[in-house]
Amino acid sequence: MITILCSGSRGDFQPYIALAQELKGLGKEVRIAGQRDFEGFIRSYGIDFYPIQADFASLNVDPKMMKQAQNADNPLKMLLAFNKMKKYGNILTGEFYEACVGSEAIVYHPGMTIGYFAAQKLGIPSILASPFPIHTTSSVPSVILYGRMKAKWMTKMSYGMLQGMLWMVTKDAVKDFWKGKFNELPKGFKMPYEKHDDETHPAVISCSNFVFPRPEDWNPNVHQYGYWFVKEEMEYNPSPELKAFLDHGDKPVYIGFGSMFSDDMKERYSKIAIEALRICGKRGILSGMGKFDSLPDHVIAIDGAPHTWLFPKVSAIVHHGGAGTTASGFLSGVPSIITPFSNDQFAWAARSYDLGVGAYPIPIKKLTVENLVESLKYTDQEKIQHQAKMLGEKIAQENGAKDCANVIATLLG
Repeated sequence: MITILCSGSRGDFQPYIALAQELKGLGKEVRIAGQRDFEGFIRSYGIDFYPIQADFASLNVDPKMMKQAQNADNPLKMLLAFNKMKKYGNILTGEFYEACVGSEAIVYHPGMTIGYFAAQKLGIPSILASPFPIHTTSSVPSVILYGRMKAKWMTKMSYGMLQGMLWMVTKDAVKDFWKGKFNELPKGFKMPYEKHDDETHPAVISCSNFVFPRPEDWNPNVHQYGYWFVKEEMEYNPSPELKAFLDHGDKPVYIGFGSMFSDDMKERYSKIAIEALRICGKRGILSGMGKFDSLPDHVIAIDGAPHTWLFPKVSAIVHHGGAGTTASGFLSGVPSIITPFSNDQFAWAARSYDLGVGAYPIPIKKLTVENLVESLKYTDQEKIQHQAKMLGEKIAQENGAKDCANVIATLLG
């Protein structure tokens, strides 16, 4: 049994579901360990699940602190938010360790470093599986500083910052758990990310080489072959309202901010979206913003729909810049307008613009009717539409999840 350790939102789990699907297709037994709330979601894809009973609700995590962490829009705020969150990791760490027992290999998200030390203790391979490039390179800044810094000398340092923040979240929890259970620290106790440098401890990365090319100075045991996209188990059937809206009229604009969106944002940002669409003479889909008493004819509201199904059917994608949403947007061949809230979202927004497939980034706090109108006009340009289409076609040629699953399967024999 291969156990995959993951935590976070629904979007955080999706790349690991894709990896699990490919491992299962290679005849491997595989399961995902994560918070119990995701059990139905994971199992709906035919993937076994190990439920972690502790969650943010049962641990009494302050919702205000959670929101601060979600909306940390610069590295210092990220550092402070992560520092506050680390005290809640002790109970979770013990449960994730138990999920590793009896496994033949551990695949872990970079925020789940217990996976590395558990595998070392159990004498089994560990595989770092990251949803973004994480290993040090001199070629491009890390996702916490890309688009924010110009100084070349800071490039390598930015990976120390990224790895250090992820390690800070888990270090104390691993240390406290280990001392309580084994009365000592794990062997060679330090952040493990760069330790994945041989065939028995490889790393696999979910990122397209057409978005961020694999750096030449990476260790050969760090594998990046493309994004990890979930294969939907069933064909999606939209509601009659959504189907009718898509079938009658010009392609609409998608506007949705995923798990970053909260009820207190609804009035402000729905008004901005509706007015910008009206000025541009465009139709729009508001996704995940809740129900509305009334909407103009050029706008429809939905709870959500699979991005791989919906995005190719729209003319532009306005979103928060989550790694998974960005990847689906790039794959669709449709231009993006990214309004980053926090963390790595600023990097994906900047990269979209640098690749010529999206508008200039608009941080969510600075989103207005005027700059959304300007961005919609920008993505209407034939050049931007063509470049987005070309990028989508290139990404579609990659088989990231399958090729990374092969790395893991080959390791296990």
